Amino acid sequence: MSNKYPTIIIKRGKEHAIKRRHPWIFTGAIDKYDKNLTDGSIVRIIDHGGEFLALGHFSDGPSIAVRIFAFEEAEINYTFWLNKVKAAHNLRMAMISRTPETNVYRLIHGEGDGLPGLIIDIYGDSAVVQFHSIGMWSEREHIKNALIEIYGGNLKTIYNKSSETMPAAFKDEVSDGFWLGADENGIVLEYGNKFIVDWIEGQKTGFFIDQRENRQLLKQYAAGRTVCNMFGYTGGFSVYALAGNALSVDTIDSSKTAVAKASQNVALNFPEANNHRAIEDNAFTYLSNFGSKYNLIILDPPAFAKHHGAIDNALKGYKRINQIAMEKIEPNGIIFTFSCSQAVSMAEFKKSVFVAAANAKRNVRILHQLSQPTDHPISIFHPEGEYLKGLVLHVE
Repeated sequence: MSNKYPTIIIKRGKEHAIKRRHPWIFTGAIDKYDKNLTDGSIVRIIDHGGEFLALGHFSDGPSIAVRIFAFEEAEINYTFWLNKVKAAHNLRMAMISRTPETNVYRLIHGEGDGLPGLIIDIYGDSAVVQFHSIGMWSEREHIKNALIEIYGGNLKTIYNKSSETMPAAFKDEVSDGFWLGADENGIVLEYGNKFIVDWIEGQKTGFFIDQRENRQLLKQYAAGRTVCNMFGYTGGFSVYALAGNALSVDTIDSSKTAVAKASQNVALNFPEANNHRAIEDNAFTYLSNFGSKYNLIILDPPAFAKHHGAIDNALKGYKRINQIAMEKIEPNGIIFTFSCSQAVSMAEFKKSVFVAAANAKRNVRILHQLSQPTDHPISIFHPEGEYLKGLVLHVE
């Protein structure tokens, strides 16, 4: 069993977090380990009394030293990883069966599925895989074979897109490429809306699956409104706004490629539409310069804080963008505002929006508090997994 793996001894008092099933062990919590351990090695974690605590992948880095994938003794082989992926698949099948006309979903969500360092998104008959740790990367053959076994002939393409997500020390060892098939993009369905997904050139795995339910909620608010979709990327929120009978929709993004794809996605769903504009511009510049012509604004920026050291600047960024939107939006307007910065808590995000409202001197009420959908589960033992925060605001 797991006794064959190298052992790491945890400092006295530091075992409590592991016993509470938190999946990360930080460098400072380790007392003794073999200095010849290599990155990605499977290690067995014990306390000073020799009690087994967990199994995980070792990383000789400055922060997280072990990412735990099992809190029970186990033989780590293909069957182990297959059962992990199967459990995640069974959960998603129950979810997708309740989501009509949808064939795009997240299959593996890192720590939320007990597979830290691994993301897998399903786009119809294609899977896009991203590894975030050298330990999980070392299990890539098991992961690939598990996907093929579970999906069988229903999976035509597997694309590995990990060169930009691996730790910097290992990026040169990882190259993107097809593990199965060779489809470079596809058209997927989300609540009956069609989207072209480019998993080779697109951001993340090609599409922001995590906003699915929030896009569906936006549709309920869109009728008769003039909509501004800031940081619009490929137009996900814009398509839903048009599906909800918005009067007009503007998609704004600083990327020329993104706004072109937004136009393609709108045309795919509404070939006769003449009430959508795709605008290449900086979000802060655009919001500052337009007049008061919108009564529904979506603010879905990229992560302003990718680590805790950037939180202060991130909160200033959220305050600034929300304040401008509140100052500009028409009376009785609606703002959908988001933070996808894992390092920023919901409380911190709400405080930055509160300061924005106070500075804008507008009466603002929270109508909804939003998070990520069910296919992005959050382990109750790992609150850091709740990275997506959102608010729907009514601005008098």
